[in-house]
Amino acid sequence: MPTTTDTIFETSGPIATLTFNRPDARNAMTWAMYEALVQACDRVDADPAVHVLVLRGAGGRAFVSGTDIAQFQSFGKPGDGVRYEAKLDSVLDRLERVTKVTIAEVHGVAVGGGCAIALCCDLRVATPDSTFGVPIARTLGNTLSAATCGRMIALLGPSRLKELLFTGRLMTAAELHSAGVVNRIAVAAALEHNVRELAGEIVANAPLTIRSIKEMTRRLLAKSRLSSDEERDLIELCYTSEDFKEGVTAFLEKRKPVWKGR
Repeated sequence: MPTTTDTIFETSGPIATLTFNRPDARNAMTWAMYEALVQACDRVDADPAVHVLVLRGAGGRAFVSGTDIAQFQSFGKPGDGVRYEAKLDSVLDRLERVTKVTIAEVHGVAVGGGCAIALCCDLRVATPDSTFGVPIARTLGNTLSAATCGRMIALLGPSRLKELLFTGRLMTAAELHSAGVVNRIAVAAALEHNVRELAGEIVANAPLTIRSIKEMTRRLLAKSRLSSDEERDLIELCYTSEDFKEGVTAFLEKRKPVWKGR
């Protein structure tokens, strides 16, 4: 696996850890970081000694704050947004298909692509101050793929998903713990210990049972998703809009966007 300072891959016995390591940018994901996530998935699947993959963010302020918005400045053609969502879907699909258990260790914000990554993991352990959401209705004016919506609906339910997306607000770890989405809450000083403790409980159990239940769940949820052709018009609607261009510009200029609905 290529070495990059933006991600750190480590193994300790049956537990592998991938750290997103851009703390000054709140671990915003570059294309190289997404590729490193895919490679980490390949690596743990190829290693019979690894039973759990932990994903975490460096710095204490963020798990992942989304995709690095600067990368959207080059978008101009109708297919750009479709290709981006397809690329993100392929990364999340690979994460979802890992045969080993995945745990998101969340300290700080998990928003946009970071929220999608956290919700794509099998389990989530978060600090009390952690927040989750996809505030694109307030920030960028883009949209989500059907697969990402499907994963979020499965965890949150359609009504809560609509509220979250329509308002652009962030949900607290406590809210999501009550909803059964965050599995455990731990103070920052005990977060890593709690994750390791949870991983230890899993490692002690029958690996083929765990693998079969994980894949059974994935297959059941996948049946409720749209094909790429069925979602394309909705993705193009947002990514080709004036509002999306304004959202990206406003985000980078650190001001509130002015929406026009076109």
